Amino acid sequence: MSTLTSTAQPRTWLFWLKPLVFALVAVIGLYYVKWSPYYLKSFVAANSHSIGASIINDHAEDPVAAALAYAQVYFLAIWKAAVLGVLLGSLVQVLIPRDWLLRAFGSAGLGSTVRGGLFALPGMMCSCCAAPVVAGLRRQRVSVGAALAFWIANPVLNPATLIFMGFVLGWGFTVLRIIAGVVLVVGVSLFAQRIARPDVLPEPAVEAVAAVTGAEQGNLLGRWMRSLWHLFWTTIPIYVLAVLVLGAARVWLFPHIDGAMGNNLVWLVPLAVIGTLFVIPTAAEIPIVQTLMTLGLGTAPAVALLMTLPTISLPSMLMLRQSFDRRVLATVALLTMLVGIISGLIGAVVL
Repeated sequence: MSTLTSTAQPRTWLFWLKPLVFALVAVIGLYYVKWSPYYLKSFVAANSHSIGASIINDHAEDPVAAALAYAQVYFLAIWKAAVLGVLLGSLVQVLIPRDWLLRAFGSAGLGSTVRGGLFALPGMMCSCCAAPVVAGLRRQRVSVGAALAFWIANPVLNPATLIFMGFVLGWGFTVLRIIAGVVLVVGVSLFAQRIARPDVLPEPAVEAVAAVTGAEQGNLLGRWMRSLWHLFWTTIPIYVLAVLVLGAARVWLFPHIDGAMGNNLVWLVPLAVIGTLFVIPTAAEIPIVQTLMTLGLGTAPAVALLMTLPTISLPSMLMLRQSFDRRVLATVALLTMLVGIISGLIGAVVL
């Protein structure tokens, strides 16, 4: 009896130790990469009504030079968050009990989706840096709606970005972003959940297979290394390539703004499409929109960019190509464009 008790205690301690390690890594990483820098930047935004120059404002004309220049600026801005995203996406697969994740985020309903969105708020990541965590959650069979809500809420409802936006562009833009952001996080995620293909295997069968394979995979370090390598190989190479392609394409994607554009609705749909596909670091949409509005861009297309630029991007969708089926990703992209267009029309009236 004493032998059974002595062996059960270490297992109990190990069971609780793993989630605590994950929480410690997440808190330290987010404090270093996000919370502390953004806290300091909020004072800059309040005092100067700016958080820096537009990341697309170098007027590059050669596609190769544009690709290399943008990739350099972009990756220097996000590499710490990208490393943290891959680390957390791999650790969530080995340190968090799967039944915990399924209880919180496993159901295909409103509650699970809302919890997924709320769980994202401390992360404050861009769509690409959040993508590895989403991939890790999906490998643990978190529902489509909850995973999408986590993915979209990270950039769209980022509390720091909303504060920056209020100080730089005005609090009316922040209120509109919050309202449209909730529609994106909850409405788009639930709609995409409804059209997602159901799992091929019923959950009890999947759980039984997971239990067997988990026992066969060896120790914790070995399982983590396998998760880390799989996550890295399926997300990072295509991510880097897509950023280079979009960096080159920005020569043609972003027009040279002049005062004649104003609130011309001709630009509303193209800029909503461009904003959905293009990739930016966290909060970079604010100086981009600020610069373009200074050059003459009207409120409607500016709001469309403000909503679509951070939400998703072509690189982040490619990173999650194995986590969601194509119909889901296409639906999210189209609905993001639609919300951007509608938000632009509303912004032209109320802002």
